[in-house]
Amino acid sequence: MGVFTLGGLTTAPASTRTDLLAPSTLQTLEALGWLDEVGVVEIDPDISDTAATRDQFGLDASNLANCVVVGGKREGVERIAACVVLSTTRADVNNTVKRLLDVRKASFLPMDRAVELTGMEYGGITPIGLPAGWPVLVDARVADQEVVIIGSGVRRSKILLPGRLISSLPDAQLIEGLGLEAAG
Repeated sequence: MGVFTLGGLTTAPASTRTDLLAPSTLQTLEALGWLDEVGVVEIDPDISDTAATRDQFGLDASNLANCVVVGGKREGVERIAACVVLSTTRADVNNTVKRLLDVRKASFLPMDRAVELTGMEYGGITPIGLPAGWPVLVDARVADQEVVIIGSGVRRSKILLPGRLISSLPDAQLIEGLGLEAAG
């Protein structure tokens, strides 16, 4: 398995191109036994952003998912989570995420901090290989997708996998309504 074709992308099983994965992503895929379940494809790092990837490869926006890192504080203790939502939506940080983290205010982590804490490249952050114990909040619509395109931990590749696998990651929580319809 691990071979998917969407738009102009065709993957190879991740087991055959481990060089295209961030170290923590590779380690997690190995631990889960998913190296042959997911596909990876090399792309130009300059088109790693979701909209550019969609346009370059003629993809449906509902097949692309974004992983964002959010945080907030409660009684001086920082609480961090990753949110995975389809590119047609945006994470409901001000309500759903704030409530789930049990913080007064939740916000996106600054780019340099997200990169430092995840050990991944900005624009390639993925829910696969995040620090242990971080909640991975997954919008239910992501899990419903037959195939989803996500980051690989590096900007020069993308991972394609069944959406249901994302919701079965360690520390993943399937959340109805995590993604709000994007304006515009």
